[in-house]
Amino acid sequence: MNIRCARPEDLMNMQHCNLLCLPENYQMKYYFYHGLSWPQLSYVAEDEDGKIVGYVLAKMEEDPDEVPHGHITSLAVKRSHRRLGLAQKLMNQASLAMTECFNAKYVSLHVRKSNRAALHLYQNTLKFTISDIEPKYYADGEDAYAMKRDLGNIAKKGKSDVEAVEKVLERMTVEESREQEEETLAITDAGAGDHTPSPPSGAERLQGGAEKAGVEEEKKAAAGKGKDEASGGAGGGGKGGEQPPKSGRESKKSRKKAREAAARSEEKSGEKS
Repeated sequence: MNIRCARPEDLMNMQHCNLLCLPENYQMKYYFYHGLSWPQLSYVAEDEDGKIVGYVLAKMEEDPDEVPHGHITSLAVKRSHRRLGLAQKLMNQASLAMTECFNAKYVSLHVRKSNRAALHLYQNTLKFTISDIEPKYYADGEDAYAMKRDLGNIAKKGKSDVEAVEKVLERMTVEESREQEEETLAITDAGAGDHTPSPPSGAERLQGGAEKAGVEEEKKAAAGKGKDEASGGAGGGGKGGEQPPKSGRESKKSRKKAREAAARSEEKSGEKS
């Protein structure tokens, strides 16, 4: 079932529903009067096939000396769709629209004294109270109860319902943001665990080339230094190694001593002969 605001094309079906359900009927111009003057206040109930099975026809009273208030002109639900709460929903929707659109303080209606089912709905469910009895109100001479319903509570309820919806939407937004954040973190963690390196950028390639060249130069320098150490200092003071070359003065002294030794050797050999 769907409750929605009545549209001009619904008026014919609303009148048909009225003819099926109620002894009080109205000409089409009366429906048009309501629909054109207060399009926000009349509602219809439609079934799953989109057929109208109930309606409420409502208006605002135009007495300037009284506080703003609405009036239910007609309410009807087809017999095949009764006991589904449609009448209550239609009445509540129309009453809420009166408070939101026209700041209505209460809503009034008339009901036959003999209509026990309607009286039960108005008094027990919708909390209407009898304000007066109007004798011979109906065309057949039956009396009517004049009833009123204070709209202060329904206005508060409507506001609380709106706030509740806003809180639900806010909570959904927060939860959606949290889910998006968790999804982002999951993607980030998955990327961190992926060891496949990404291609280096141009700056990274230049930096890498410079670092590689520096490493090569360091390797060459280290290799040259190793050769020098291997050739120049292989036995530097170690056992069995070649001694470092002597200075020039030490070399002359050694040669002189060698000549003197050779001369003495020759003299000794001459003497022996």
